[in-house]
Amino acid sequence: RAGFDIINPVQINAAGMDPKKLKERYGRDLVFWGGGIDTQHVLPFGTPAEVREQVLRTCEIFNKNGGFVFNTVHNAQANVPVGNMVAMLEAIQEFNGKK
Repeated sequence: RAGFDIINPVQINAAGMDPKKLKERYGRDLVFWGGGIDTQHVLPFGTPAEVREQVLRTCEIFNKNGGFVFNTVHNAQANVPVGNMVAMLEAIQEFNGKK
């Protein structure tokens, strides 16, 4: 045992960080803080629809039976289109039933 119950960062585009595998293997023991969106590829270069889809998918995976805090792993950079930021925030609201 490592002595902690939460892990941050969860960089979903890094090797070995597949959300489904992480949740299956460690989801009973760890809270995942981050990993809601790929901040290197999807958020800055994807379309708003791609951003929405990824946010909803990762929230669905990581939030199953609790244990997930949505976060972007890294700060959103200046080149992220405003529409993608809006899509990310709206997808979070949608997932939480507030939209």
